[in-house]
Amino acid sequence: MDIIPPIIDVLAYPQIDPVLVRIGPLAIRWYSLAYLAGLLFGWWYLKRLVRVARLSLAQQAVDDFLLYATFGVILGGRLGYVIFYKPSLYLSDPLEIVRLWDGGMSFHGGLIGVAVAILLFARRFQVAVLRFSDLVAVVAPIGLFFGRLANFINGELWGRPADLPWAMVFPRDPLQIPRHPSQIYEATLEGLLLFAILNFLFWRRPAWRQREGGLTGVFLAGYGTARFLVEYTRAPDSFLGLIAGVMSMGQILSLPLILAGLWLIVRARRTDGTQ
Repeated sequence: MDIIPPIIDVLAYPQIDPVLVRIGPLAIRWYSLAYLAGLLFGWWYLKRLVRVARLSLAQQAVDDFLLYATFGVILGGRLGYVIFYKPSLYLSDPLEIVRLWDGGMSFHGGLIGVAVAILLFARRFQVAVLRFSDLVAVVAPIGLFFGRLANFINGELWGRPADLPWAMVFPRDPLQIPRHPSQIYEATLEGLLLFAILNFLFWRRPAWRQREGGLTGVFLAGYGTARFLVEYTRAPDSFLGLIAGVMSMGQILSLPLILAGLWLIVRARRTDGTQ
């Protein structure tokens, strides 16, 4: 249950129409553009990383991966939301699964979808799975950054009540109280900071390019940690609340990522003999 904070001066929420432009019945939304921007910028940057890492992979193959990644993000994200967050709803009405325009995507599901896409892609083009996933991990925060900005523009997934100077009142919040702009926290930590760390390791610490799975591990552990911490400022899903009154679903799903990431980092350091 939300505890209403005292009335304070807060930052004004920028009124940005979630719909960028309407052409007849067609509406182009910022949320859709965020997915598109993340995929396209990620694809462009991935092509550069493949050349620098001297991965035996044709540029045409990297172009093909854009299709693999798109299906992985959309199908995995949607099915993850169905399974992790609202299984009973979709079991009672399976047709709701295809209603993507009503919202409902899960990062953790999208991550599983992209992991499957990487496995299928690597098998088809005969490339080392972890070496390729390391490069995908370096570009992945781009999509996270744009996605969280889209959440902010939509005025959704807001934070818990706050009495801080940068708290905001979100128009769609039924309580109309100051809250953490947790979407901005996530865009900063999961997007900008994680991108900076991974790119520092890739460009300034070349040894990390040879540690298969190392950068993938940094991404998983970094994202999992950032998401786990930000969830303390993000309002739990109203239909779930805190699981056992302790942790949100986002935190529960992030714990395996942290453990898997740490395991990959340790494995990578042992593989190249670094102590």
